[in-house]
Amino acid sequence: MRYRLLGRSGLAVSELCLGTMTFGNTTSEADSIAMVHDFLGRGGNFLDTANVYVQGKSEEIVGKAIKGRRSETVLATKVRFMTGAHPNSGGVSRKHIMDAAEASLKRLDTDYIDLYQVHVWDHATPIEETLRALDDLITAGKVRYIGCSNFFAWQLMKSLAVSDRERYARFVSIQPQYSLVSREMDREMMSLCLEENVGVIPWAPLGGGFLTGRYTREEPVSGRLTAKQGESSWALRASDKNFAVLEAVRSAAKELDKTPAQVALAWLLRREGITSPIFGASTLAQYEENMGAAGWTMPDGIWNALDEASALPSEYPNRFIAKFARPF
Repeated sequence: MRYRLLGRSGLAVSELCLGTMTFGNTTSEADSIAMVHDFLGRGGNFLDTANVYVQGKSEEIVGKAIKGRRSETVLATKVRFMTGAHPNSGGVSRKHIMDAAEASLKRLDTDYIDLYQVHVWDHATPIEETLRALDDLITAGKVRYIGCSNFFAWQLMKSLAVSDRERYARFVSIQPQYSLVSREMDREMMSLCLEENVGVIPWAPLGGGFLTGRYTREEPVSGRLTAKQGESSWALRASDKNFAVLEAVRSAAKELDKTPAQVALAWLLRREGITSPIFGASTLAQYEENMGAAGWTMPDGIWNALDEASALPSEYPNRFIAKFARPF
């Protein structure tokens, strides 16, 4: 397992991050703990959860799994979504952040969170209030670093500017959806993260299972892609463009003697600006397959072919800049 620094911080994280959204749901507690122990044993150190995953059960299982191994683990969780019925049980106001952080610490059975992330922008709360609360958690020693997730580029840049102006802690990372079948972040977010040295830890790196290679053009009757709503719904994934990308992934997998899932993850590991893709697994077999993406490097020719097959169409202003802009 190789390691990378998270953004402009000095925090070293493993090249793969183990996502725990299924812990306590489709993944049993015993299998969840076995995955974490094996991940740590093979050099992985980066775990991602959230206070709303399985109504907090995921955090509880993660806390049990890392008991006695806390110092070697980089633990990430999130705050934003509703966790109760009263009006202040969601958002990123100072009140909810402080309450939610204490609740997460209790479920995780730890004194501190390594990376505390804002799950989604909150239009009701000034970003100054949010960042001040997060900065205070860092000062109190309850949080080490802060990040965000599912932001627009302007929201991330505004947050960084406020932190710089007020001398608050900066977001060191962002957690966006990003994969060979979801490259919208290439429009603005990736260049911003490279410019500001913000780490990128993508969720859904396998397109919600689409890139595992087990789907055909027939609508599935089982699995995550049967969902009628959400980013991994069949309606969003089953496009001609995505099936062309999937065919390129299958071809690369055959040539490399790897699985499609391993190829999709390995492509991300070579993508400039990507720190650690977050992979999840419902079963130990899926976990083992995904771990096979680490420890090797995809050849240039295959990486370029996948990059070309999955690239966004030429769009303004990039199209204009590429044609007319000159360094001098």
